[in-house]
Amino acid sequence: MTNPLIAARDAFLAKTPEKRVVVNGRDWGAIRVGNSGPALVLIPGTLGRADIFWQQIMALKDDAQILSLSYPATGGVDDWAGDIAQMIEAEGFEDVTVLGSSLGGYLVQYLAAQYPAHIKGLVAANTLMSAKGIDQRPPYSFDLINTPIDDLRAGFTNGLKNWADPANPYSDLSGLLLAEVAGRIPEAELRTRLQALKTAPVLAAQSLGSDAIFTVESDDDHLIPPEMRAALRATLKPDRAFRFRVASHFPYVTQPDAYTAMLCEVLGLDVAGPQWPAGAESVL
Repeated sequence: MTNPLIAARDAFLAKTPEKRVVVNGRDWGAIRVGNSGPALVLIPGTLGRADIFWQQIMALKDDAQILSLSYPATGGVDDWAGDIAQMIEAEGFEDVTVLGSSLGGYLVQYLAAQYPAHIKGLVAANTLMSAKGIDQRPPYSFDLINTPIDDLRAGFTNGLKNWADPANPYSDLSGLLLAEVAGRIPEAELRTRLQALKTAPVLAAQSLGSDAIFTVESDDDHLIPPEMRAALRATLKPDRAFRFRVASHFPYVTQPDAYTAMLCEVLGLDVAGPQWPAGAESVL
């Protein structure tokens, strides 16, 4: 049976393929759309490529300048932040908003702290504010360079298969992510993504004002527990904390219209679709 999420993503890719961009010897994947409007950089988590944001890219391509990225197979958080800053300059972007989810959320926090002149807005989504102690938990506690790749992939697939029942609301999401784990994210890239968070540098304090900082979380996020969500908000003191009641760790896939509406608000665009309630903590 056809997975509708994979079919929709592949239809998007057929029209808007990922291109290769080499920065400082690292081979990034990039999807670049839009010629006017506010600039937005999108960075996925461990289980996503640039196209994981296809629904937001399609919705905003006529109103914003968007650069969505896939990680290279080498480097780490510090390297990647420098690369992205160079890509922002090369694109001629000004007043950029950066959104990162999960691993990408950690990376954009580091990017904004190290290169504040490039960044107008920071959206830290479904993520953490410290990697301290993560090396004590699987899969990060493994030797990520030498552990057989099937063992690393099994850590993801065993959990995702619990969602595979057609009655589960995340069954289509499960199929999409299982394909990423199975090889759509190549071995070297997957190892590097895991190693990057395991060895991530400590985050410096943000110089951005609170009115330029936003967080995103989901009540049913199985990877970012409540105490991590609270720590992120307490540290960043966001102007708006967008909270999904039901969306999983991947709300840009499971609640695409509400996610796009959130981005419209952050970017100062007219909001079409779901309306987020007013207030410092907005729940939908």
